[in-house]
Amino acid sequence: MILQRKIAIAFFLCLGFGLFCTSCGNDSSSQKPGGEETPPPAAIKNVVVPKFERDSAYAYIEKQMSFGPRVPNTEAHRKCKEWMAAKLESFNAEVVLQDFVAKRYDGVDLQGTNVIGRINPDAKRRIMLSAHWDSRFISDYDEDEDNHDKPVPGADDGASGVGVLLEIARLLDKYPIEYGVDIIFWDLEDQGEGRGDQNSWCLGSQYWSRNPHVSGYSARFGILLDMVGSEGARFVKDGISRRFAPQVVNKVWKMARAMGYGDYFQDINGPELVDDHLFINTLAGIPTIDIINRPEGSKTGFGHYWHTQKDDITVISKRALRAVGQTVCAVVYQTDGGRFL
Repeated sequence: MILQRKIAIAFFLCLGFGLFCTSCGNDSSSQKPGGEETPPPAAIKNVVVPKFERDSAYAYIEKQMSFGPRVPNTEAHRKCKEWMAAKLESFNAEVVLQDFVAKRYDGVDLQGTNVIGRINPDAKRRIMLSAHWDSRFISDYDEDEDNHDKPVPGADDGASGVGVLLEIARLLDKYPIEYGVDIIFWDLEDQGEGRGDQNSWCLGSQYWSRNPHVSGYSARFGILLDMVGSEGARFVKDGISRRFAPQVVNKVWKMARAMGYGDYFQDINGPELVDDHLFINTLAGIPTIDIINRPEGSKTGFGHYWHTQKDDITVISKRALRAVGQTVCAVVYQTDGGRFL
């Protein structure tokens, strides 16, 4: 397996870059359902995929952790928001801070902000990449009941997806493409009611789906990252992804496996899952998939550290960050080259 992966990586990452040349069919549609014209499909061209730097993504996770748990209505939350916006600006993204107020399931008003980085904001063809950035305010699944009232550190559950996408933003600045990319960090994703109403979760993506940052916003597809950084992560094709974006999820998994990441991206159909992509699909109508760790045999369906004090930097694996980051990076650059969808 190690030898096979080295061969695959050598093929894709020639001289510090990944050269990936798998041809995929182009979307030849010229009209949206309402009759509005869409841009013609991009011409197919050779594609050079930059090397995803896992150490850089890891450093972005460490930085988020340095603020403390990013619980809404706290100083740590505010400082992290400002830092993420500054990082996106440093990568020449046009930054939009979408402030909103939402009521938590117990009646508490939460001050939320979706942090949005627009790359090539004038481009009509767009991809949406997203992750949530908030930390859960209670550790309700911790084995120690004394910890239940403590906020979750949120290394994997939040910070890992943000770290991966910030590294991709850095690469897009260094190695520009013609496509537009919207990198969105959702707020108030993880403040929901245990096994309660599904609408108590993902408050930031629900708000955005009803109030997009650009009137009439559309994207060809979206990819959501959630808990993508732990050792031994297992990504399966969840039911929402398969129902709303089957072509996207199948091609992403096929690409990852071809690149040597089949031990992470397993060709298994999983159940439907309430996550930000549910509301992006159903409310905003953008076909969006979820890359999220779903360990086999887990009692909760998630990692052993999920919603506990154990979700700290020690659970993060640089190898997992590389598997996800290089795959998503390849998807973005392949799409720009007319070779993905």
